[in-house]
Amino acid sequence: MTLHLGVTPWQLNPPTAAGMAEQAAFAEAQGYQSFWLPENHFGEGALPDPLMLLASAAATTQTIALATTSYLLTLRNPLQAAEQVAVLDQLSGGRVLLGVGRGYAPEMLKAFHVPIAEKRRIFAWTLDLMRRAWLGEAISLDGNEDNAVRVFPRPLQQPHPPIWVAAFGPKALAQAGRLGLPYLCSPMEGLQTLAANYAQHRQAALAEGVEPATTVPLMRTVYVSNDATETAQLRERVGSEVENTRLQPEEGVDDWTLIGDPVYVRDGIQRYQETLGMTHLVATRLRLPGLAEPKLRDSVRLLAQTLDGV
Repeated sequence: MTLHLGVTPWQLNPPTAAGMAEQAAFAEAQGYQSFWLPENHFGEGALPDPLMLLASAAATTQTIALATTSYLLTLRNPLQAAEQVAVLDQLSGGRVLLGVGRGYAPEMLKAFHVPIAEKRRIFAWTLDLMRRAWLGEAISLDGNEDNAVRVFPRPLQQPHPPIWVAAFGPKALAQAGRLGLPYLCSPMEGLQTLAANYAQHRQAALAEGVEPATTVPLMRTVYVSNDATETAQLRERVGSEVENTRLQPEEGVDDWTLIGDPVYVRDGIQRYQETLGMTHLVATRLRLPGLAEPKLRDSVRLLAQTLDGV
């Protein structure tokens, strides 16, 4: 089975619509199959509405899937969210891939008046209503059938776009498994943690009596270069400058990043395929300041060339 290759933007400063559209077009030209945007709020460089930015990318691309890593359902009215996703799916010719999440930052949830203890319940309620709306059911948010409405347009992809669930803790993993939906991991978790997470995700599905998801996506921090000095320096910087609390005590840079020449990166990706059954790779950027955009772009190009045919 050929590996599905996706990518997040490598240039997010500033996160402009024109910049997202240009990067998506470049990724498509290199052979990438999906272009991913996160959702975050209130900080400098925030991306509060990924669907709007992906709409700009739809205008410059033809085939690449337009994807979210964490469209936060807890912050949204289910009917409006169903409408907006359907509009983007129609606008893009059926190219939406919807990664959904609950949100984890307490200050963000409090700002939107989301009770932190209720976020998983609200997430499940919102997702259920969205899926029912896409099926054409009349939906009422308060349970009063007199207020029920049907959502138009419906998504071009039927019954709805693919849905993946971003999950980082045991309860979230179990919820994704019970829903029978693929689990989208953090790019900052090591191989040991991922193996345990995927096992828990699968077990939750089996315990619920649903078929475990066969799609196994991984987000990984990737940088490809033929300059051995450069990659050695970057690996050292990542180890010292990036705070990471998701690693096991004995794990290091190599357990959550792929930074090296094409052979090293290809071997690392094959290890994820063999160990975890990875079907989709979403390559995300190095979170280090001062990296030149042309070098980041070269890495995106080299990764596509490295995995051609894998």
